[in-house]
Amino acid sequence: MSQDEASFAEFFEASWQPCVRAVTVSTGDVSRAEDQVAEAFARAWISWPRVRRHPAPRAWVVRTALNAGASWWRRRAHEVPLTEYDGAATGSDGKPVDIAVLNAVRQLPARQREVVVLRIFLDLDIATTASQLAIAPGTVRAHLARAVTALRRELVNDDTTEVDACPTPMK
Repeated sequence: MSQDEASFAEFFEASWQPCVRAVTVSTGDVSRAEDQVAEAFARAWISWPRVRRHPAPRAWVVRTALNAGASWWRRRAHEVPLTEYDGAATGSDGKPVDIAVLNAVRQLPARQREVVVLRIFLDLDIATTASQLAIAPGTVRAHLARAVTALRRELVNDDTTEVDACPTPMK
């Protein structure tokens, strides 16, 4: 096995679950997220020498997967409502993420949802998130603040979910 193959295999092993989890939160469909992440990893392998040097390779994979999903939707030109989705994404501790949190994240506008996925679920810093989304760091902070406010408001209305389910991720 070459050094490139070994480094990619190590990256894939360490990154598959976090990337699938992040894309699942954004798409609301575990199966579609796995397909999109698989496509993104295939593209990462093709461009591995470049992706390996990227400041946040996982973010590159997630962004590529989300772009693949956008292309999928454009080709189909329709949307499927996600309100009855009951699949469970897992948190970093391996426990399922509360369905109320997932539903609340899915109700956010697309850019806020992308910021939440990269910032909270992949734990990227503000600068890296801004770079991945091609927006200013201040814009990331603004979208994150609005998203957290909306999530808190939504989760407070749900009697079964504690407000702490959505921590303030400002760093």
